[in-house]
Amino acid sequence: MAKNKWVSFFLCLFFGVLGAHKFYEERILLGIVYVCTAGLFGIGIFFDLIVLFFKPNPYYS
Repeated sequence: MAKNKWVSFFLCLFFGVLGAHKFYEERILLGIVYVCTAGLFGIGIFFDLIVLFFKPNPYYS
């Protein structure tokens, strides 16, 4: 199912530590990893924000 990049981007920006954008993308296991490691210690959130910004809208996860 197609996902909106801006929804995922803002979920990552505000709730990235909780892995909300990964749960939105239906990547449950990665979401759990983000919850347990605080967004891969912040590095994962920063990387995901850059990747999400350049994805087409809508995109398929």
